[in-house]
Amino acid sequence: MNSPIFLMGFMSSGKSRLGKKLAKKLAVPFIDLDKEIEIKEGKSIPQIFEERGEAGFRKLEAKYLRELPLKELIVIALGGGTPVFEDNLSFILKNGTSIYLKVEPKYLIGRLKEKSAKRPLISDLNETELSDFVTNTLKLREPYYEKASFVLASNKPTSNEIIHLIKA
Repeated sequence: MNSPIFLMGFMSSGKSRLGKKLAKKLAVPFIDLDKEIEIKEGKSIPQIFEERGEAGFRKLEAKYLRELPLKELIVIALGGGTPVFEDNLSFILKNGTSIYLKVEPKYLIGRLKEKSAKRPLISDLNETELSDFVTNTLKLREPYYEKASFVLASNKPTSNEIIHLIKA
């Protein structure tokens, strides 16, 4: 395999954490698309959302996704909305192996409660609103996620499970 592995899923599904571990096990580079955007723009994701709104952020996300080195095996953690906007899903499916990290909503909500201040789409939501946001947004995004090359349904996915999936 000489093409990228794209990890997709809802925010807090473990894409970045697992991506780092997977890349280390495979001895290949790891790229977190959100971190890449922050580096290239010299601003945090919340700052970009504040200045450009979600639509402006999504355009940057699509731009930097297409600038990644796609001719080699690398592990890329996508943002939760990346596959949904700007025809990114077609680009992802055409340029590598994609893995949807499918985590049950109650686990996502629990993880997001702890980190909501750092996430522009949920920073102002109370617990009920957060639950509604996760449930409703997941319903909209899941048809995109489900088109991944592989679906790993686990509330605590591991890099070994991913390796097993892609080598099977």
